[in-house]
Amino acid sequence: MTAESNYLDAIEALEEDNRELALEHARKAVKIDPEHVDAWRVISDASLPGLRSQPTLKQAAQSLTAAKKVVALQPDDLGMWVRGGRLLSDELGLYMEALQWWQDARHQAPDEVTPIVEQAAILADMGLYGEATERLQSIFDENMDLATTQYSRVARLHQMCQLASQQDPKEHFKPWEKHHDGWSAITLRMNKAPISESKIFLIISTPLLMLEVLMAPQVFGPGFGGFCLTSLLILFTVILGMRISRRWFQRLNRPAFNLLRAMDFETSTGYVVIPEDIRISKLFMFILSRRPPAFQERMLKIVDAGDKLKGDWKPTLPDFNSHISEDEEPFWNQEEEELTSFEEE
Repeated sequence: MTAESNYLDAIEALEEDNRELALEHARKAVKIDPEHVDAWRVISDASLPGLRSQPTLKQAAQSLTAAKKVVALQPDDLGMWVRGGRLLSDELGLYMEALQWWQDARHQAPDEVTPIVEQAAILADMGLYGEATERLQSIFDENMDLATTQYSRVARLHQMCQLASQQDPKEHFKPWEKHHDGWSAITLRMNKAPISESKIFLIISTPLLMLEVLMAPQVFGPGFGGFCLTSLLILFTVILGMRISRRWFQRLNRPAFNLLRAMDFETSTGYVVIPEDIRISKLFMFILSRRPPAFQERMLKIVDAGDKLKGDWKPTLPDFNSHISEDEEPFWNQEEEELTSFEEE
């Protein structure tokens, strides 16, 4: 059979949601024709589970490998750039590689705003708020068009970076600093699960709302006017309660956010920085159980390897202006470390 025939069989199997058969035919197609970009795209699609399931480490690595082949053969495929970036950051926790991946995407689509927004989000998650602010500012400096769906995300990122800029940079938790005060905060809360914002809201607002409902008829009197004033008072209390609960949520759960950042640091660098007593704590297990399966598997492999961070470590960021000069070698041609042994075919 020809490569095209195998590809068509793979498409038919994928439409029937027979992913194993689709992978079998697509791999035969690329074996015959290694530059069959559509077959590589099928491999990336079929390697992932259905929409309602999250990929395992093996599935995410296989899909990412195929996505790299697609963008190498067809660099203008923005869909595969997006998939690769999401797999690197969301599923595998490879933030450094994801930053470079999105920068390489800018070489092919310099006017596309998605890579910049994704880079800003990653930098903010890493605690590099100054760099994230610069990424967001570049959107306006370059007069780029924001899609309607991106406005809210950019606004949230901008607000987060603004709040961080008002704080002392020393307060920003950096997992690579062994003696940072953030570790002490994590230790104090490591035996308690994070508290949800809705629970904080109920604790704050419920007593006030009940008191208002009971006392309002006596204060405002009966009738339509009293009803309107009572409704306005309740609305004001709800809005105020939401603001206060959001603020308390950030303060009370700061140790959880710090630990989350430390976990992201480990998966991004491959170095172990979280102390053993924290790693077996209730807080750590609670956060880990809510991370994607591929992230969990990869973190366990890093812990088993036991490579500890040594010396002064500083994040290595890509050249965010490299898309202006085309001299830099693309991401997929650079020598890189293996994600996992499952990535090899």
